[in-house]
Amino acid sequence: MSVKIRMTRMGRRHRPFFRINAIESRAPRDGRILEKLGHYDPLEKDADKQYVLNRERIEFWIGQGAVPSETCAEIFKNRLSITCAHYEAQVQRRARARAIARKKGLPFTKAEKLAAAAAAGSGEAKKE
Repeated sequence: MSVKIRMTRMGRRHRPFFRINAIESRAPRDGRILEKLGHYDPLEKDADKQYVLNRERIEFWIGQGAVPSETCAEIFKNRLSITCAHYEAQVQRRARARAIARKKGLPFTKAEKLAAAAAAGSGEAKKE
């Protein structure tokens, strides 16, 4: 059984609230969870109350081989200074791909692609 650490959306419309859970990878987003590891309230004004995380259990699950989602891995890195090998490898692959794109002069992010398309579109309009 492969385990993922990911968020489950709770709350009501226009009032999001996310639980951070250890869940089997094949289960749906709101499916049966193995353990609740914390929660995140993006609308909370107090920064200390915005994230409530159980550090011991998060370290346990990562030690058991659970793979956090990209968002959860960023939260763990920024809030708890917990790094995951899977996330670090993903960041390195993305940096390497960005460097290759820069070297070739190609756009890498969506914003760069849109800017390049707009520049190409305005260049064609001037030629005509």
